[in-house]
Amino acid sequence: MVDLASGGTRSAVNSRLENIRNLTPADRLGRVADAVSLSAQERAALSGGGLPIPLANGMIENVVGTFELPIGVATNFTVNGRDYLIPMAVEEPSVVAAASYMARIARDCGGFKTSSTGPIMRAQVQIIDVRDLHGARARLLREREAIIAAANAKDKLLVSLGGGCQDIEVHIFEQTPAGPMLALHLLVDVRDAMGANTVNTMAEAVAPMIEQIAGGAVRLRILSNFADLRLARAMVSVTPEALANSAYSGERIARGIVEACAFAIVDPYRAATHNKGIMNGIDPIVVATGNDWRAIEAGAHVWAARSGRYTSLSNWEIGENGALVGTLEMPMALGLVGGATKTHPAARAALKVLGVQTAQELAEVTVAVGLAQNMAALRALATEGIQKGHMALHARNIAIVAGASGEEIDQIAGELARTHDVRVDRARELLETMRNGASGE
Repeated sequence: MVDLASGGTRSAVNSRLENIRNLTPADRLGRVADAVSLSAQERAALSGGGLPIPLANGMIENVVGTFELPIGVATNFTVNGRDYLIPMAVEEPSVVAAASYMARIARDCGGFKTSSTGPIMRAQVQIIDVRDLHGARARLLREREAIIAAANAKDKLLVSLGGGCQDIEVHIFEQTPAGPMLALHLLVDVRDAMGANTVNTMAEAVAPMIEQIAGGAVRLRILSNFADLRLARAMVSVTPEALANSAYSGERIARGIVEACAFAIVDPYRAATHNKGIMNGIDPIVVATGNDWRAIEAGAHVWAARSGRYTSLSNWEIGENGALVGTLEMPMALGLVGGATKTHPAARAALKVLGVQTAQELAEVTVAVGLAQNMAALRALATEGIQKGHMALHARNIAIVAGASGEEIDQIAGELARTHDVRVDRARELLETMRNGASGE
């Protein structure tokens, strides 16, 4: 196996790590580390305290410490015929388990299929005080080649890698609260970067030229987080037989998922929670790999409202032979170079666990996990309800809040889940009874 950080590839990974949920955290880390050949330093970065204070102090301002989230690994994922282990940094119970379970169901049906567009980001240059908006637009488009050349002169390395500014657009806003204005967009192929710094630098570089051509004044020069030209897509097809359980037929579950999605398509109140469930799968990967989850969230929700009405990001249908077919397409501006993806030791280790080679591959895998998470939520909602499984996993948190420690946690959580009574006061009662019994009182 070759270290991915040095530009190599690694041997195939089997994401079907059976019984991993029954291991201790240390043993789970060992299984994952052995599967992807993590070094001792990478293991340490994922096991806690992976961000030293001196390094954190160089990342943001006024550092006083660090804040940790649990990092779990979702298993069973097959995407485009290749297995992936998915690192997820998240505080919410059931997310990792739900994604892993849906991935196991999809795995037996061929897994997830994905595709993506090129890594094109937009930089916007706002132009005000223009007398002839349409004339200015025509002049700017006529000077397209010169503007592109000026932008690319600011990042010759990116151009040498096959990226750089590819085109421009000019948008007219005849009526705004501040008066008429133009917005020139630089369309930039940022390769394996998220691209914010690159496109911002280019926008600032071309501003004087834009002012001269348009005959106005430039104000904002900044990227757009609505990365509508940088899309990732995932699709899954699951047979009724794979969906069935002891309580419900596969056909009933598939129909319930389609009906639940239809509710999100027509009702923005439902769509908000529906899409939050999708982001439950996406954000933890974005966080674990040191990417900008605020940018991903912003782009996702604008995409969901691009028709003028907020709606579902995903679609679920009944396909051939009764198969449940799910699709998800959304902006996904992720990077492998720059920012915390390179400076944060745990982010670097998480990327090695994933084993992706390009930012587009990372985007595609991430969207596949979002679709799996959506399927898990809709399946639960369409059958026994969301609380049964979620509260069973949440019971451990409740046991800890009640004061349980060590082996007490699993014992208390198990009783809470068994009786479907997951409350802190009930956990305290059980804990008191357990400890009194142990002391002989």
